[in-house]
Amino acid sequence: FSCFCSCGFICVFAVLINKVSLQGTVEAVIGGSVLLPCSSTEHDHEPNVHWRDNKDKIVYSIIKGKGSVKEQDPRYKNRAETFPQENKRGNFSIKLNNLQYADGGKYICYITHSSELQTVQLIINESTAEKENGLIDQGNQREETGSDVVTSSHSLWVYIVLPVVLIVLIFV
Repeated sequence: FSCFCSCGFICVFAVLINKVSLQGTVEAVIGGSVLLPCSSTEHDHEPNVHWRDNKDKIVYSIIKGKGSVKEQDPRYKNRAETFPQENKRGNFSIKLNNLQYADGGKYICYITHSSELQTVQLIINESTAEKENGLIDQGNQREETGSDVVTSSHSLWVYIVLPVVLIVLIFV
């Protein structure tokens, strides 16, 4: 019975981690564009969805199914866009254009009707031209991407190691 309780707890824990914080990593280059994914299986015809960056700045908001830039942080003005026709299908992804090195970091998509919180880690790489010209300080880039490796390793642990432990516990 003890093993069964342990397995049950681990399964519930794994489901909660997945529900509360779906996390992915996307990479893009300076000056380019990137799609930051966010979706929900629960459909609401007039959803409220809030995109925030790692400093809690408003990147983009969808209020009652329509894009709203009223309270958008100035650094994202005319650079963030959504796909209104996709909202009814539960797709609340945004496209961030004219990327800057400072755009790298974590982005949070909060879907209010389902209380879903999804995070996306954006890694900004220098373009080929910048590599040739040496416009980006290599030391700073290594410091920034070092934290991304930790995040990716954590996700790897949750999605690979945890299921293996569950299988071992079930057979023991």
